[in-house]
Amino acid sequence: MDNDSFGDGAGQARPPRDTGAPDFKKSASAPARTFQLVAGDFLLTVNPVDGSEIEPCPPGQLPTRPGRHSEAERTERQRAAQPPVPAGPPAPRLPLLERGEERERLVRLLGHGRSVRLTGPAGSGRSALLDIVAEDCANLAPDGVVRLSGHHRTPTELLHELFAAVHSAPLYRPDRAALLEHVKDIGAIVVLDDLEFGGAALGELLDAAPECAFLVAATPDVAAPAADSHLEEVFLAGLGRSASLELLQRTVERPLTEDESNWAGDLWFESEGLPLRFVQAGALLRQCDSLRTDPETLDDYTPFDGVQEVEVPLPTLGEGAAPAALLASRLSESARETLRFAVALGGEVPHQAHLPALVGDTHADAALGELMSCGLLSPVGTRYRLAAGVMAQLTEKGYADEATAHAHTAAQHYAWWAGHPSVTPERAVAEADAVLAALGMLVPGLEAGHPSAAVLLARSAAPAFAAGLHWSAWERALRAGSEAARIAGEVAEEAYFHHELGVLALCTGNLDRARAELETSIGMRGALSDKRGTVAGRRALALVEDRSGGPVVAARTPAGEEVPAARSEQSASPPGGVLAPVLPLGRGIGPGPGAVGAPKEDEEPATLLARQTPAGGGVKPSRRRAVFGGARRNLVAAGAGALLAAVLGTVVTLGATSDQQDPPSNKVRNGQSANEDDGSDGLDADVPADGSTNSPGGGPADDPKNPDPVTPGASSSTGDAATPEGRPSSNASTPGGRPSTSGKPPTPTKSSTTKPTSPPSSSSPTPTPTTTPPASSPPPSSSPPPAGGGEGSSASTPMTSSAAPSDSGSAPVI
Repeated sequence: MDNDSFGDGAGQARPPRDTGAPDFKKSASAPARTFQLVAGDFLLTVNPVDGSEIEPCPPGQLPTRPGRHSEAERTERQRAAQPPVPAGPPAPRLPLLERGEERERLVRLLGHGRSVRLTGPAGSGRSALLDIVAEDCANLAPDGVVRLSGHHRTPTELLHELFAAVHSAPLYRPDRAALLEHVKDIGAIVVLDDLEFGGAALGELLDAAPECAFLVAATPDVAAPAADSHLEEVFLAGLGRSASLELLQRTVERPLTEDESNWAGDLWFESEGLPLRFVQAGALLRQCDSLRTDPETLDDYTPFDGVQEVEVPLPTLGEGAAPAALLASRLSESARETLRFAVALGGEVPHQAHLPALVGDTHADAALGELMSCGLLSPVGTRYRLAAGVMAQLTEKGYADEATAHAHTAAQHYAWWAGHPSVTPERAVAEADAVLAALGMLVPGLEAGHPSAAVLLARSAAPAFAAGLHWSAWERALRAGSEAARIAGEVAEEAYFHHELGVLALCTGNLDRARAELETSIGMRGALSDKRGTVAGRRALALVEDRSGGPVVAARTPAGEEVPAARSEQSASPPGGVLAPVLPLGRGIGPGPGAVGAPKEDEEPATLLARQTPAGGGVKPSRRRAVFGGARRNLVAAGAGALLAAVLGTVVTLGATSDQQDPPSNKVRNGQSANEDDGSDGLDADVPADGSTNSPGGGPADDPKNPDPVTPGASSSTGDAATPEGRPSSNASTPGGRPSTSGKPPTPTKSSTTKPTSPPSSSSPTPTPTTTPPASSPPPSSSPPPAGGGEGSSASTPMTSSAAPSDSGSAPVI
């Protein structure tokens, strides 16, 4: 890319920029983008609406062994991996001073296949030395030189980036075994800058690629490598006094005065010869040169030699050692606003294409060139960050006072940008660190609206990170979004993030984590009646169980309550209580609540019936999971159908048997009591007193406990028959006859503790002593006593029958 030229109008025209104001109406109406990729042996469809869908990859879609990039492709990829050239006049390229010895040693070691660790303080010129060494080693290895950045990267992510840099495998992320198989055959010089880990993790990275020679650069505060890592150590110190003065002179592009040389000597002693300090000191001297010329004294007829100069003192030693605030005060407003955004984002500088929208100036992208020329920025991978020590110096001068507001503005902008159809996953991945920094500032939710903005940003950026195969950023965005949704109270969004975390854990082989996240998501979406999301979650959970070899051992209810697994000596009890051992005939038989049959794996725990395991014969805890094949659901359905047929047959048999017997008297109403001490045939019902308001066949009309009194039904032609509704019927031809009851068992009440008698003989019934049965035991079946006279039945007692006709078709009797 050619840089712009100022003043004379020469050079190419600047490319068009975005206007800065995002069109939310257009982006809101754009259709959601889905991406399909292969992760291990899974086919993953990234769906930003209902959640990603995962399934076993069909054999025809499994990628073959990927091939290697050609030399031209590797060159193009390396060029694209460099940070963008800032807009504005090109900065002079500074020489590499006093680094010849280290340069030769590094090239020699790498040529012999040895791995080297370059250690030096921040600002010592490690990145500049790595650039020179990478150019010298371009033709040493068959796979060339691979440049990687270890900033916020784990060993696994670096291995995946190494695989992608050498092999041509778009939209494919191999699993751990396949990754190690591909990486171990790579033969390249791997230049790794800004490494953030050491010890066993570094040894794991080196052992995974035995055919590669690594050149890693780190600061002294990073953990040292393991003793058996066989890494050569090279330490990078500061420059000498003469080299420091030469670097300052090349930066100013003029000879130094005596005062400036003395000032530079004091600065060398203070900074220990770090090259970064002298680059920044040269920027201070250039600013002083520009301030010595007073533009207000210039006149159209004043010759250049007659320009008056303003006396500008040299910076103090303290300002030279910490020059960030002084340098920023002499820059443009757009550059200072860019620094405020960088401080708010933890040192991450947005891409220059985003600066016009963030700052509000259409030419704010030129601010990046101003900051680079002053030494306030340093390249990190494909982007820029604040140089070492700059963020602390700017924070002390108040650049972080409105950091939360700037992070909120950046989050809103990135949420619109990441979800725009024109933004590719690769571009979103390049801006991942700035996006994650904005999420980190907003997730605590200290101010209203910030958690919701974080949720929107995570929903927009997470699918792009997944499709761009930057899964560490995908996981961080999902976790930040889940926490923000919890703070904001957005249950649907929180369920989405839990679903995505479950899918991610399944792809990486963490089945326990995948099960926990998916069960949480299913419970939340079930409470919200989100059918499509619930189906997607259950499919992923079924895949988890297939990989783990059994059904769910512990599940959760929609409210989040965990149901413990049943032990071998006890049955599992649902959260709502123990189910009754005998189900009413009106209950359904199937997968619904209270159903009879084996539970399915995707049903809620509150609807399950656990089987009681005999003591001593139960399954061992290690074998509690039943292993089913792919037709597990069909087996459960077949079992439920067989059980349904058996239960229906039992019901029909009991009904046929009960038709051959007389139904027992089963109801004792309010105002009546059971009495068998009178010596009459069987139990009778006492009639209430004359002043009572209770009717013989129903509850009292004014009784608050029985607001809807029930009237007895009409009798049939025979005195011992009962109506289909189970109400007692009377015989008009027998004034002293006792009203008989239906065949239902008696309902135990506080006033009635009688037990139904056994069926009496046809000649003479024998009364049976009464006992109080347990409430939970089912009543035995008995025949009703024959109708006869007794104390409780009188012809003068009025009885009101219902209008429903009896079985014999007789008219109602009063």
